[in-house]
Amino acid sequence: MRVAVITASDSGARGLREDKSGPLIGEIAAKLGAAVVSYTLLPDEQEELAEAMRTIADEGTAELILTTGGTGFSPRDCTPEATLEVIERQAPGIPEAMRAYSLQFTGRAMLSRAVAGIRGKTLIVNLPGSPKAVSETLEYIFPQLAHGVEILTGAASDCARTEPAREGGQDCDNTKAREGGQDCDNTKV
Repeated sequence: MRVAVITASDSGARGLREDKSGPLIGEIAAKLGAAVVSYTLLPDEQEELAEAMRTIADEGTAELILTTGGTGFSPRDCTPEATLEVIERQAPGIPEAMRAYSLQFTGRAMLSRAVAGIRGKTLIVNLPGSPKAVSETLEYIFPQLAHGVEILTGAASDCARTEPAREGGQDCDNTKAREGGQDCDNTKV
């Protein structure tokens, strides 16, 4: 899986602050088996962020775009808005899972406005801005992101087996599938 990293930071884009979260995302993704194909540091400008996401997705540069920064309450934080401008379908379970998991560590996790969604065959996920939160959430969600990308790109067709819920995923209820119900893709079996 190819991963593109986009950091949203006014001070980072001006060279006034070192971006630690973007490179950390790259390290974690590579450790988990992904190929990091691009890294972009942009100011908190909705149009610039949206255009970067659009270009990566539309040119097929990466199957997964991970953003960091710009998901809080600051007036300049606009990464979720840029993402919503670009995506064609939302994937709300991803940021919901990140927030639920992060609440174990800090109550401030509920202040995240992160979103996730799909554009074409690319999944876009807003991660937190702090290195600590990036590390906690990305390692938690990555196995499910990888599986989602496999389904999105056609490399996998269902979710008959995932990591146990206690390790960051949820098992599909294949009881319904065996009884003639619907499987994880919501297709009749």
